[in-house]
Amino acid sequence: MHKSLLFLLLTGITLQAAAQSNLQTIKGTVKDKTSERPLVHATVAVPGTQIGTFTDANGRYVLHNVPIGRQQVAFQYMGYKPSLIPEVLVTAGKEVVLDVNMEESISALKDVTVTAQKVNKGAASNEFASVSSRSFSMEEVMRYSGGRNDPARLVTNFAGVATTDDSRNDIVVRGNAPTAVLWRMEGIPIPNPNHFAVAGNASGPVSALNTNALKNSDFYTGAFSAEYGNVTGAVFDIALREGNKDRFEKTLQLNFLSGLEAMLEGPLNKKKNGASFLVGYRYSFTSIAQSLGFNSLTTATPNYQDLVFNIKLAPGKLGTLSLFGLGGMSSIDFIGKEIDSTDFFSNTDEDRYPRSRFGVLGLKHTIDLGTRTYIRTVLSYAYSRYSVKTYKWYDSLDTRTFVFDQGTTNNSWRLSSYVNSKVNVRLSIRGGVLAEVLGADMYTRDRYNKPDWADLRNYNGSSLLLQPFVQARYRFTDKLALTAGLHGIYYGLNDTYNIEPRASLSYDVAPRQTISFSYGMHSQLQPLPVYLYQERMPGESGYNQSNRELDFTKAQHYVLGYDWRFAPSWRLKAEAYYQRLYNVPIERTPSGFSMLNIGIDFAFPEKTNLVNEGTGSNRGLELTLEKFFGKGTYLLTTASIFDARYKGSDGIERNTAFNNRAVFNVLAGREWKTGRNGRNAFTLDVKAAFSGGRYYTPVDLAASLAADEEKLDETRYNSERLSNYFRLDTRLGLRLNSAKRKLSHTFYLDLQNLTNNENVLTQRYNTAKNAVGTAYQIGFFPDFLYRLQF
Repeated sequence: MHKSLLFLLLTGITLQAAAQSNLQTIKGTVKDKTSERPLVHATVAVPGTQIGTFTDANGRYVLHNVPIGRQQVAFQYMGYKPSLIPEVLVTAGKEVVLDVNMEESISALKDVTVTAQKVNKGAASNEFASVSSRSFSMEEVMRYSGGRNDPARLVTNFAGVATTDDSRNDIVVRGNAPTAVLWRMEGIPIPNPNHFAVAGNASGPVSALNTNALKNSDFYTGAFSAEYGNVTGAVFDIALREGNKDRFEKTLQLNFLSGLEAMLEGPLNKKKNGASFLVGYRYSFTSIAQSLGFNSLTTATPNYQDLVFNIKLAPGKLGTLSLFGLGGMSSIDFIGKEIDSTDFFSNTDEDRYPRSRFGVLGLKHTIDLGTRTYIRTVLSYAYSRYSVKTYKWYDSLDTRTFVFDQGTTNNSWRLSSYVNSKVNVRLSIRGGVLAEVLGADMYTRDRYNKPDWADLRNYNGSSLLLQPFVQARYRFTDKLALTAGLHGIYYGLNDTYNIEPRASLSYDVAPRQTISFSYGMHSQLQPLPVYLYQERMPGESGYNQSNRELDFTKAQHYVLGYDWRFAPSWRLKAEAYYQRLYNVPIERTPSGFSMLNIGIDFAFPEKTNLVNEGTGSNRGLELTLEKFFGKGTYLLTTASIFDARYKGSDGIERNTAFNNRAVFNVLAGREWKTGRNGRNAFTLDVKAAFSGGRYYTPVDLAASLAADEEKLDETRYNSERLSNYFRLDTRLGLRLNSAKRKLSHTFYLDLQNLTNNENVLTQRYNTAKNAVGTAYQIGFFPDFLYRLQF
């Protein structure tokens, strides 16, 4: 008997489902994980029900009349490892799109092997990833308390990731600076996708990523595979979902932080041939939140808006083509006389006007070469602009003087193309190149306490960044696999380059137990404001531009991992790591300065004559105990113990600014079915986060008084430590599904910092009080969301 038919019989499936109310559709595609070729006539079913089907010639399937609520979906195909995806959320307002990539088995399937095994939830979608990787779903972004509808804040719950700054979504991974993070979308690097983003930074106060437009994405914390380059800390690999190919659907959403949103998706034409569109727009809503008196670090009102779209054309003989884009605009006015003297972002004797905007437009093309090989090419154009103008009030606030003017415009073209080939069931190879033309028009002019303007940065030009790579994965058996590759990087601004080997070995020592070891050499450019900072040479008309000759910061990563799926839906994971950092920019003259501390705020060092002679090290142990969502509950407990150190040109070993030493997170939640037939749900989620205080350089009060601006005591780099950080969040949620229409409502009230704990953000010089003061994190903050899907 055909195995697929036997599978149907064993799960009690027939291909006809009785008409019911409160039903929805689950659909998607089933593909080979390596070649991405559709699997034809694969079996798809909802176990324990009379719902099942087979995939068509394009690997597509449709499950009609699926009951509202949490469901399991099982997949089986001859010669492939069967899989079972549990707890798929089915709502009345939106069809479920569930795409699955199945892995071919090396061992011959026995005739009796017909039961599906649960997929390794949390495993990265990229088959070349081994350790220090994690996939996450957008449902998780929405589920976890304290996340502010922001994917960047979601990953701070994972082991190895720390954040102690409520004002920004910094991603501090294993003691590395947030500037060491690489953002990618649809397989290509993108500008910092945050509102109020400063050139050279990788974070911001508010995310411009619309979670309703994203699908499952990957996050990497070290020892990256060879396709990832120009990064030493972490990789955030974002994927956009496609619009519904068969039905028009609408989403309306209101959230205090992400704003008022409208999203539309559906087929591009009536033929329903696989072509679809998705477009979403958001506008800020923070002014209303502030008018209600909710705690913030500033009394100024931020304004921002963003747009995202993804248009996919129908597959044809020339391949599959999609057009995608993301963009955002933000502005805020800090008017000195209107703000409080404790305001973190500005001073009472200054008026500041920050402005930022960015946009990405990409064209993605995939074409098959036979049945086992494809070529994927992405061409993108990215634009970003950040500017700030500062006016200072003098003479008892009677005279306003223009004292600071900064503007950075980036225009970048990127072309990524690679060939992926599944040579056979054991061997897969991927190789290609990423070429980037990085254009920049940057200026920084300053006359704080100066008679004339000084040009701190003045550059208009472009440079080439070239990154070829090749990598292969060989499966000796279903238990033992080796991934190895090479990554190259060349920067045309100063003709620097590096060749980086990568390798990872994983072995299943027992059923559901895997050990792995990975090594990688990695390089990263310096932030552009560091390269382009210049200083007028004494007694001469020229400028010192020596920073333009800086080499990459380099790192070697070693990771040993253990993963044990000891019970259904449960996982225990441990990783030990060591990172050796070198070639780090430091000062020529003896000091404790190092680029490893940069990124703790919005500014970059105003220093020339930097040299690549600094070193550093990060080492630690990470533990994760996780119960994936099932039977109405989930649990995520992570513990990270680490030590991040560095040496400047004075040869003294110090703590980095990101050496929190210990981070602990506990997240738990419960979902209760309510209403007739359990079609509605009430949810309760709780999160407790603890982190050791970060190290900081104290303010030099005498120098600050003399300069009338903050000056740090650079003889005491990172000699002081802030108090420990603790925050408790809880979320109450309600999901309502209409009994008569394709319509669903989602509500949640997220009570952040429920205990109103006074966590210290920093110690800073207050020009209004001529004293060093303490700036605190955001206190108790209730965040609200309402979503309507129909």
